[in-house]
Amino acid sequence: MILSTTPTIEGYTIREYRGVVTGETIIGANVIKDFFAGIRDIVGGRAGSYEKVLRDARDSSMQEMMQQAQAMGANAVVGIDIDYETIGANGSMLMVAVSGTAVVI
Repeated sequence: MILSTTPTIEGYTIREYRGVVTGETIIGANVIKDFFAGIRDIVGGRAGSYEKVLRDARDSSMQEMMQQAQAMGANAVVGIDIDYETIGANGSMLMVAVSGTAVVI
């Protein structure tokens, strides 16, 4: 499956639009991970454990979106948007939401 943030895919013609597809992942904050990230994981201003959690959440959301597209008979998703939001009491959880248009090329 071809995934693209652009509305078209160079070299391909979109033959059919199948509809909007989405994927969401919500991850909770872990107090222990937060504590250790602040102490030992920040290197050069980056928090590796947080980055891995974000990558995993994004990958999970993308996988869910691709599965929806495949179920609709699509072989590509165009116009993908990726959003990160904090939700819950005091922003205690992070939501990664992706959306795009399932198409046949």
